[in-house]
Amino acid sequence: MPVIAVNGVRLAYQDLGHGPPVLLVMGAGATGSAWHLHQVPALVAAGHRVVTFDYRGFGPDGPGAPGLTVDDLVADIAGLVTRLDLGPCTVVGTSLGARLAAELALARPDLVDALVLMATRGRSDPLHTALSLAEQELDDRGIELPPRYRAVVKALTELSPRGFADEQALTDWLEVFELAPPPGRAARDQRRLYPMPDRLDAYRRIDAPCHVIAFADDVMAPPAAGREVAAAVPGAGFEVIEGCGHLGYLERPDAVNRALLEFLWASTPARTDRSLKKENRR
Repeated sequence: MPVIAVNGVRLAYQDLGHGPPVLLVMGAGATGSAWHLHQVPALVAAGHRVVTFDYRGFGPDGPGAPGLTVDDLVADIAGLVTRLDLGPCTVVGTSLGARLAAELALARPDLVDALVLMATRGRSDPLHTALSLAEQELDDRGIELPPRYRAVVKALTELSPRGFADEQALTDWLEVFELAPPPGRAARDQRRLYPMPDRLDAYRRIDAPCHVIAFADDVMAPPAAGREVAAAVPGAGFEVIEGCGHLGYLERPDAVNRALLEFLWASTPARTDRSLKKENRR
């Protein structure tokens, strides 16, 4: 993967396809490669330039100094968009990536012409807060969960229980989760970005076309949390994709890809008009 220097760090990235640019922003603890299983091929085939990247700490520099902030990650994304001359572009984020996409639209509206926020929330609720603090306590005590137990917890919190009836598929998921390495320093730093403060009032200032996608069986960012975000962002659309949990983009990729492409097509006039107005203001 090529590497680009932004905001004092080097980020690994991939840049594929040609056409209107789309930046995909992954969730916490994962790399951009997860998008390449399903979303990147679909977007490239539909005529888009698609960029994915790995967060700071996951790239060639390794974990940086402690004290990672949301502003650090937003600045990294802004630098990437600027250096690759993507802006204004559509930004698609899931989980932490959705939170960062929304913050980018607030901090640098000139770089964002549309938003898709998946598995998102605008604030932490009591359960999400308790889970975030519990994970940090494990990190502080240096406790590393056994791989098999970690896999079961991940299945219970990130997959839809509707799929558990397919025992072979569930076994495959558990094997994948068990083989994954334990959270490294970079992933643990990202966990400290939660609990999330209430950002719903701030989201009312987002002026880019926005579509919120919730996953019906998501316990990490339930549909009610996504509906709050959609209600806060002026004019935002909202839909729920059935039969999937927090990893909906992997569990039901065809439905997610269809939702992405339909929004990109439907929002084209609004995005074009918005870009022209920005150009005229310059």
